[in-house]
Amino acid sequence: MALVELARFYNPFEASVVRSALEADGIDAVLFDTEMNWGGLDGVVPVRLMVDEDDLGAARRVMASASE
Repeated sequence: MALVELARFYNPFEASVVRSALEADGIDAVLFDTEMNWGGLDGVVPVRLMVDEDDLGAARRVMASASE
């Protein structure tokens, strides 16, 4: 199992929403660098949404369908 970056967000709330959508679809996801966004404000360092490399294709499809 190797984690790969699916997306970057400058707003931790948006990152959490996408993570929840992935997990609702059965795809495990992890958020990195959430501590770099203080007090819910948009941070300088992006929050990275990570998934298992085997789930990357399915995760991209979930993100694409969510943005339609």
